[in-house]
Amino acid sequence: MPVRALRTFRLEPVLPPELEPLRALAGNLYWTWNTGAAALFQRIDRERWQASGHNPVRLLQTVPAGTLAQLARDDGFLLELREVAEAFREYMSGAPRASVPGTDEAEVIAYFSLEFALTETLPNYSGGLGVLAGDHLKSASDLGLPLVGVGLLYQQGYFQQVLGPDGWQREEYDDIDVASQPVRRVRDGRGEPLTVQVPFDSRDVQASVWRLDVGRTPLFLLDSNLESNHADDRAISGRLYGGDLETRIQQEMLLGIGGIRALRAMGLRPAVCHMNEGHSALLGVDRIRTLMEETGASFDEARLPVSAATVFTTHTAVAAGIDLFPPDLVRKHLGHYYTSMGLDDHTFIGLGRTHPGDDNEPFSMAQLGLRLSGYRNGVSRVHRTVSRRLWASTWPDLPIEQVPIDSITNGVHLPTWVSHEMGNLYDRYIGAGWRSDPARPEIWGGLSEVPAQELWEVHERQRERLINRARLQHRDSSIRLGLAGTSESWGQVLDPGALTIGFARRFAGYKRATLLFRNPKRLARLLNHPERPIQFVFAGKAHPRDEPAKQLIREVVEMSRRPEFRDRLVLLERYDIELARALVQGTDVWMNTPLRPLEASGTSGMKAAANGVLNFSVMDGWWSEAYRPGLGWAIGRDRADDDPEVQDTIDAESIYDLLEQEVAPAFYERDVDGVPVRWVEWMKRSIMTLAPQFNTNRMVSEYARGAYAPAAASWHRLREDGLRPARALSAWLTRMAAGWQAIKVLSVEDDLGEAPSSNAPVTVTVQAHFGALQHTDVRLDVAFGPALRSGEIEIAGMAPLAFQEMREDGTCRFAGTFVAGTGGRMGYAIRLTPAHPDLRDPFLPGLARWA
Repeated sequence: MPVRALRTFRLEPVLPPELEPLRALAGNLYWTWNTGAAALFQRIDRERWQASGHNPVRLLQTVPAGTLAQLARDDGFLLELREVAEAFREYMSGAPRASVPGTDEAEVIAYFSLEFALTETLPNYSGGLGVLAGDHLKSASDLGLPLVGVGLLYQQGYFQQVLGPDGWQREEYDDIDVASQPVRRVRDGRGEPLTVQVPFDSRDVQASVWRLDVGRTPLFLLDSNLESNHADDRAISGRLYGGDLETRIQQEMLLGIGGIRALRAMGLRPAVCHMNEGHSALLGVDRIRTLMEETGASFDEARLPVSAATVFTTHTAVAAGIDLFPPDLVRKHLGHYYTSMGLDDHTFIGLGRTHPGDDNEPFSMAQLGLRLSGYRNGVSRVHRTVSRRLWASTWPDLPIEQVPIDSITNGVHLPTWVSHEMGNLYDRYIGAGWRSDPARPEIWGGLSEVPAQELWEVHERQRERLINRARLQHRDSSIRLGLAGTSESWGQVLDPGALTIGFARRFAGYKRATLLFRNPKRLARLLNHPERPIQFVFAGKAHPRDEPAKQLIREVVEMSRRPEFRDRLVLLERYDIELARALVQGTDVWMNTPLRPLEASGTSGMKAAANGVLNFSVMDGWWSEAYRPGLGWAIGRDRADDDPEVQDTIDAESIYDLLEQEVAPAFYERDVDGVPVRWVEWMKRSIMTLAPQFNTNRMVSEYARGAYAPAAASWHRLREDGLRPARALSAWLTRMAAGWQAIKVLSVEDDLGEAPSSNAPVTVTVQAHFGALQHTDVRLDVAFGPALRSGEIEIAGMAPLAFQEMREDGTCRFAGTFVAGTGGRMGYAIRLTPAHPDLRDPFLPGLARWA
């Protein structure tokens, strides 16, 4: 009979004094991107390192005392330890490389995300959203930004993928043992575990707070698994994306409301809050509530500084990807909360609706995040356009081009994803600057001097490691499934010297994992070419409730078992960060086949490119910005077809044609030493061009300059003197809303004449009457661009119109000029928006109009 412990506790391993620096290294995720630190832990005990799942905390807990004593006398190991420990100390004490002007020492940028992918030992992530969040924290640490992360600590996290004999995905969940993780409880001033209360319906749910150090960036994680909570409430932080809509809204309450309260309880004052998707949108509501309590301000007054100091990043490209909550569910869990702020159902739930007046419309956290933020962005230029179309109804008076959603293209944290051997090669030829300051293009120029044979040998060793790993994993899976020795088992799968193409990502319909199999006969000829064979390695998970995506996985497995594809195609299960690293480091080509324009960004190709892997992708997401001839290949056409079936046909044929006519011939074109010289030149060009641009140091720096700094400035300005500027701005907005419809544009004139030229300035004059409003309350702009047959224009530019004079009857004259710049049929229109020195977002009031 199992015996239940009366009490559990954590014991720290006893280390010899000479090895004490290992404790600090294990307790900080710095080791996940310092390959020297990771190699140090592996050197302690290779088998235990693998068995621990690459977890240094667990390794130190289990390694025998005799082994530690022996290492304490190993001069070589101690030298390596001193070097790594010194590098860690220098890193932690290094001067910041970036800052957020306007913030004081006690203020932070708070980055909220429902998932963070930092290490395979802590499955707090499902896919790209979490990987991006983890890399964001790592680069914030590199740059020395005063940023903290906020998330949830799950009891089981995301599932482990297991494939059945028929290729169907099964989900397995393992409990996360926090005693073997580099996390520690946050304690209050009395030394007791810190807890915060989150109001749920008729009760308060307690949440403990944990700290995980990511270099210089702390990540705070909330956990509801406390004995003081009801059993159902303890399960709120059980699984990432587990449960139903009720669990989801509870997790988002814990993240948003609980997260902001945890920061307050620790004495951390966020000047700016960054929502990584809409899951944390309730943080804005709780910040507003706090300001109302502290200053006596109204909801509308307190909302202004909070919205101005909030950044919202959307990763969604389709409406189906947005969580929608029934109004009754919102009332059940949040009704008591928002009524205590003086808000009724209609007002609060309307903040999460595209049409606030429609009481039948469900509630969207993403919509709430949009309405409570002052800076909004997609994650690539293509995604900016997609997001503007997706959310256009939120700003019905604006054309698509002016919907206030910007773009900051994603990146990856290069030291995390570049292999140890490739990183050492970079160090030798361009110095270590690529690790700390990768966004400077001049750093990378020295790679052109790397001998082709040296680069190729490093790359071939990476491929060999991947193939060896794939063979072992396939063998183990075959034994587990009882396929070993049957007609369905492979022999020696994959060839270490063959052209190897990787496809690894979350399985979803729009990612088109099975597009490759559209013409199996032609594919078989390509894979089994006697002189130029090709092989594919697939990996990826499907969401537990996405049955069509699970069917796609099964189709890949079934195809891999067909005689013509055996040994040339494999799907590796249990996709996680560690397998992702092996794939982006060890393949020759990285394939991505999303249905345009549904790939918000995609970052796996960036990781591959940083390792010299060439991209082979549809022109969507980041690749639409990155592609140039000689950097990789573009699949299909740079356009989206209305008929997906047509696009599938065109893209599949493009895949086969490119593989047959360009990719494989170039890979197998060798010099006398067996080096594909032209291919290696492409590898160099790809690294030197893409690595300095598509990294998270560049990305986080863009957020700091373009989003965080202006947000912090507005936060400070609007809160001056007990929110005096915010109160004045709120009163002004009320006056603007009352008088906006009385504005009359009386005339619009220009000096175009009969035959204007494209480079000649055009002067536009507008006569307008503003009723009870002042001319200083309104900004006038002329929008210009190509004119369509429908009479609409595609806005190519904006030019301001300046106030000229006011007549006795109150009529005001404005004038300004613009230059079209191009010939053809052009047009212009006049836009009016509210204007106030403290109104950072002129579209916030929803009062834009067109003459």
